[in-house]
Amino acid sequence: MTEQISLAGKSIVVSGGTQGVGAAVVRAACAAGASVTFTGRRREVGEKLRDELIAGGAQAEFVVADVADPAQAGASVEAAVTRFGHVDGLCNAAGLTTRGTLLDTSPELFDEHIAINLRGPFFTMQAAVKQMIGQGTGGSIVNIISISEHAGQPYLAPYVSAKAGLAGLTRNAAYAHRFDRIRINGVNIGWTETEGETQIQKRFHDADDDWAAQAAERLPMGRLNQPDDTARFVVFLLSDQCGVVTGSVIDWDQYVVGAHD
Repeated sequence: MTEQISLAGKSIVVSGGTQGVGAAVVRAACAAGASVTFTGRRREVGEKLRDELIAGGAQAEFVVADVADPAQAGASVEAAVTRFGHVDGLCNAAGLTTRGTLLDTSPELFDEHIAINLRGPFFTMQAAVKQMIGQGTGGSIVNIISISEHAGQPYLAPYVSAKAGLAGLTRNAAYAHRFDRIRINGVNIGWTETEGETQIQKRFHDADDDWAAQAAERLPMGRLNQPDDTARFVVFLLSDQCGVVTGSVIDWDQYVVGAHD
């Protein structure tokens, strides 16, 4: 019989947990029995999700936070400790996907990508790892990265720069804290159908309302990745059922990197 994935008794922090993959991870972690503290910049959206989860019997806390600010990133971990007494897991899901090439990216756009896609996870991890070491109980961290960290499209230059850095950080931190029994892994997600991606497609690519259906027709599996698909895997990586795996950056896509016909 397949063992059900459980996060019972664990306190999990999710950055960027108000929409897309982050919100899916929040719901999946709550469903697996975790107490979840999640962050986002939109108070109304976050409080609505929190109230929905609590009404369903979950233990959830929402913290307004912009991970681009290291102090706010760290405060999300402090909030989880204040509310639930400890932190056992972290998922860095906050992200920015605005476009820019090597030639047209401004210093401001580049810095924004670094702030949200790399610096934010860095300092959230810093706070979480310090807390886990102090507890002496170990823990698990999952970074939502991107299949594009391998190279990506030309219009993703600042995004790829930051996400490739996050992949390296994931491995570095995993190695540094393996004897603290803190497992740190990353997921290189591919093209995913989210509210944020819909906004990006319309803003930068003049996409129609049915862009996702059109895109799915061209993909090997006939559909885009869905947030719930990734969320289930993230919950597994956060759980004890994942075993000893650490330092892995796993490609989560329907294309095979490096393969050619």
